[in-house]
Amino acid sequence: MHSNQHTIKKAYYFQGKGLHTGTYAHMKIMPAPVDSGINFRRTDLRSKPVIEALAENVSNTARSTTISRKETLVVTIEHVMSALTGLGIDNAFIELDNIEVPILDGSAKPYIDAILKDGLEDQGVPRKYIDIPQSLEIRDDRSGSWVRIEPSAAPSADITVDFDSKILGIQSAHWDEHTDYAHEIGVCRTFVFFHEIEYLFRNNLIKGGDVDNAIVIVEHPVNEEQLSSISNLFNLPGIKITDEGYLNNLELHFPDECGRHKLLDLMGDLRLAGGYLNARITAYKPGHSINTKAAKALRALLK
Repeated sequence: MHSNQHTIKKAYYFQGKGLHTGTYAHMKIMPAPVDSGINFRRTDLRSKPVIEALAENVSNTARSTTISRKETLVVTIEHVMSALTGLGIDNAFIELDNIEVPILDGSAKPYIDAILKDGLEDQGVPRKYIDIPQSLEIRDDRSGSWVRIEPSAAPSADITVDFDSKILGIQSAHWDEHTDYAHEIGVCRTFVFFHEIEYLFRNNLIKGGDVDNAIVIVEHPVNEEQLSSISNLFNLPGIKITDEGYLNNLELHFPDECGRHKLLDLMGDLRLAGGYLNARITAYKPGHSINTKAAKALRALLK
């Protein structure tokens, strides 16, 4: 696989609330020079600090990926990182005027729709692929999760997710260079289990969550009082549960949309290794914690 480095052709603007903090942010994704990678700048802070999107800067993985530099945070970077990676963008500069990247529709689709209209800028310099010197496997014995990264001439990723859920079952998803990331992976939205919502809300997470930016899976029988409480929380009159076990606010793009979204996340998190991997990636029950640990371990191995 040989390709030049690419950036975007112009600046793109996005705005909205963050999924976890609920804070409203304006974000601008801009072209960046060759070999600069992906960087975030917090324009709301006096020194306008820049944080490189690299695994050693990951500081929190509670339900999303946060990078930081000293006291400065950028929260929930995984969807924009995935979009840039899936579209083949090597270099981009992202400005943000608050702590968290807007969740938008819960997928990478808004970024894809904006950028693909104009195409990419070929920067005329060969892409620097990351060659994997040896196989690497990160495991979490408590959750049973693992991520394996193996040397390969043709990059690919295969994941399997199992939430012990009657509704979701076991789902798998695949990406390689022939996959249409924009339409098959990037459009897949984040999801949450109905029984977790109250807990997450009480623990200062999903403050910006609503049913426009997440698929809600209803695993257990729910009484009218619980339904009414969620309805009030999200200001959603007339909410119901479909026969398939989802809140009735949306239709799935794919029967395995949730599995595909976990692949979207994995691609965004592994980009924190610092570029495009010449690797075969396989993962079981991936999540932000194990994904970013794998990216960190790979960075350490390459040093």
